Order: sequence, then structure tokens, then C-alpha cells
Amino acid sequence: MDLVDLHTHAIAPALPDLEAAAPWGRWPSVERLDEARALIMVGESRYRPIDERCWSATRRVADMDAEGVAVQVVSPTPITFCHDGPADGAALLAAAQNEFLAELVGTRPDRFRALGAVPLQDPERAVAELRRCVTELGFLGVEIGTRVGERELGDPAFDGFFAEAAALEALVFVHPADVTLDPRPARLGVPFGAGMPSETGVAAAGLLVGGALARRPGLRLCLAHGGGTLPWLLPRLDKGELMKDPELPPELLPSALARRLYSDSLTYDAESLLLAVHRFGPGHVLLGTDYPFAAREEPAGAVLRAERISAELRAAIGAGNASDLLHTR
Repeated sequence: MDLVDLHTHAIAPALPDLEAAAPWGRWPSVERLDEARALIMVGESRYRPIDERCWSATRRVADMDAEGVAVQVVSPTPITFCHDGPADGAALLAAAQNEFLAELVGTRPDRFRALGAVPLQDPERAVAELRRCVTELGFLGVEIGTRVGERELGDPAFDGFFAEAAALEALVFVHPADVTLDPRPARLGVPFGAGMPSETGVAAAGLLVGGALARRPGLRLCLAHGGGTLPWLLPRLDKGELMKDPELPPELLPSALARRLYSDSLTYDAESLLLAVHRFGPGHVLLGTDYPFAAREEPAGAVLRAERISAELRAAIGAGNASDLLHTR
């Protein structure tokens, strides 16, 4: 077993009564069906069936053993980001999730690491919860969404949060949430296939061309799903910036700034994975599977087995590139 899976999700089998704490009508909850099955609800609506793989360390380790995964990095399920909800409820939800993730990791610290949750709509609370995640709970960092209500990640209001992440050497994993996507892909029936990667690409493009990444040196930011559409967009983003400023230094082009970013490998396709490697660098792409949901790569590392993926790159993405993240604490 030698794979390190950066992109996996977990959720507690019970969440706090968030509606009672901060009325909103759209809080997630977990409705247990039996010992092994449950439903995630959003408000009064059914969102997704889940099973014990979301909370059982025993079940997860059995699956890891079967697929040669040495370590999983567990992170919140994106429906629980709630960056557009009341800050009081989001803070309560983040704290509860982080306690659950710490407990899950504590059952098998040799097999699990964690990325925590933060109430990003309240940057000061987000900084405090980030510090707790890293310094008290021993997490590698946190997972966040691609937008915060109507605000983009490049908004200066979040500079302090990202500065603290850099100071703590914390990884910030950026993952789209399907409930906050542009509605057009949903109307067309392609929210998963086009909506989620487009959301990530646009959010990352905004960071690259708006000066936010340049304002945040030392930040370790990792994009889900191979960076979404960003790897394909970068030459066009470069051209757009040069059209605005023909004298723009090469090191400030979006394609150059993108070399500071990381991505996971969840592309389902060797050609797309190689493009991500080309854009972000061979040391900046890490294995990710989306376990345990239907979108997961199965078995873990399947795309790495393609003939076009060299043995050296297979080893780097499969585990080598994650080694620094796993040994910084």
C-alpha cells in the first residue's frame, strides 16, 4: 500500500440543530435510516443518500486496504460549507464537523489526516477556526468553497484568512459546492460534468487575474478535480491580460502564477491529468478520488495506470507529492 488520497469526504452521522441556533431554512442535516445508511437533508428536502463509509473508520480502512491506499485525507462534504448562510450557524457547524473529523482521525492516526471546515463568511471566525484546526487538532489545513455568498475568494476581505493559512503552512483545498453553481448547467442537465469544473476554473481565474494570489505569498492552495477548467483556460487568460497590458512581465501572467497552485488528479482521463501536470508542475498534482461518493475514481489511482503516465510521475502523484504535507506536523 503506497497511495495517499488527498480528496475524500466524510460527514458525521448526526449534525447540530442548526435551524434552532440560526434560522435559515437551508441547513444540512443527517437523517439516520439504520446503522449503515442515512440521508443528507437540506432544509426539508432530500439531498443525497449516504452510508457508513462517510463516518466509519473501520469501513473506510477496509476499502483503503482493498485499493492500496495507505492514507486518506478526509474533508467535509461540500454541502456543509454553507458559506452563504448565517455566520452563527456556519461557525457552529464548522466546529462540530472539526470535532467529528478529529475523532475519526484519532481512531486511526496512521491512516487518516484531515482538512477542516471554517465559517468563511466571517473572516475573523474563520481565522480562529483555522488556527484551532491546525494548532490544536493537528489538521493539514481546511477545505473551502469556490465563493462566499456573492463574494469571490479574491475579495480583500479574505486576505487576512489566507495570510494566516500561509503563516501556518496550512493547505487550503478549494472545492465547488453543487448548490451554489451557476443555474445554467443544471438547466442543461450538466451540473456535474460542466458546472462544477467551470465553477472551479472561474474562481481560480479570478484569483490569478485579480491580483489576489500575488497579494498572498506563501499560500498553498489546491484545486479540486484537476483544477477544473483552469488548465485549458490559462493560455486564453494570458492573452486577455496581455491585451490589457502588453508590457505585463512574464512572471505575472496567469500561467506563471498558476505554478504556485496545486491540484488533485481527479480528471478521469490521462490526457487531462497530463495537462494539469503541465500547467501546475509535476510536483503540484496529488492523488484525489472523491471517495466515497458516486463520482469517485474507482479503484483509487486508476488514471495513473495509463500507459502515458510514466513510472516517475505515477509515484509522485500517487504519494510522493503529498509527503511534505503529511510530515509538516
